[in-house]
Amino acid sequence: MKSKSILFVGCGDIGVRLGGRLHASGWSVTGLRRDVSRLPTSFKAIAADYSRAGELKSIAPPAPDYLVATCNPTERSVAGYEQGFTEGARNILEALGSHRPKALFWVSSTRVYAERDGGWVNEDSPLSKDDPRADAMIRAEQLMLNSSHNVSVIRFAGIYGGVGGRLLDRIRRGELNPELPVRYSNRIHREDCAGFLLHLIERVESGQSIAPIYNGVDAEPSPQGEVDRWLAAQIGLPAEAANVNADSGQRTGAGAPVGHKRCSNRLLTESGYELTYPDYRVGYAAALAAKAPE
Repeated sequence: MKSKSILFVGCGDIGVRLGGRLHASGWSVTGLRRDVSRLPTSFKAIAADYSRAGELKSIAPPAPDYLVATCNPTERSVAGYEQGFTEGARNILEALGSHRPKALFWVSSTRVYAERDGGWVNEDSPLSKDDPRADAMIRAEQLMLNSSHNVSVIRFAGIYGGVGGRLLDRIRRGELNPELPVRYSNRIHREDCAGFLLHLIERVESGQSIAPIYNGVDAEPSPQGEVDRWLAAQIGLPAEAANVNADSGQRTGAGAPVGHKRCSNRLLTESGYELTYPDYRVGYAAALAAKAPE
């Protein structure tokens, strides 16, 4: 019997993590990225650049049952976001041609929301109109959602859980956000990124429906100042060593001030998925334990 197959376009940490689980279950897993030397040897490899038109001719011949696209900006400029996301989406759809996977998952970001004042957002909340980088991501989402494919857009926020990470590095330097004014942050552990995508694939495989958009976030949006102080206590940072920095983590790559929001994961929960790491305390405790005795 032919094994089930999945193609990861832009196969990074999420693709390797989810692909490893599927391969262990007998799936045929293919990873597409520019540098395929970093892919597991159990993966089939396609060396290509999804941001460049014409380089994805090899997508359609494998005819994957599922496709997961985890695209990134080619550089931090607006043009880099347009090339990585908008053009990436367009190139993927063109390369698929007449092939229709059972489901196509497009990984996006909660950055696309317009909310800037700490209010709650769900999948139907207004989208940004004043962030050109977010606009590139929104146009990519729309290309996918307006296609004839069975598409689900997953808007992840603050993926963490690796051996490194800018947040933990910042805390170790003693750079903490102030407690006031309150600025909410949203996040999800990388294991739950892979776990939720696997859950959605299993829903499709069992004949169940999936929503067109999900917020991929944990169950507890939290003030960033609170998160910083909790982490500082966990790593034993003396209070006198902390250097409160009002700009810590509060600016975009372009240097413009950013707002904050609280992202609801109601649809994720209603889909039947149970978070392995439902809040930052559980998730970061596991990450810190994995790093000990560093």
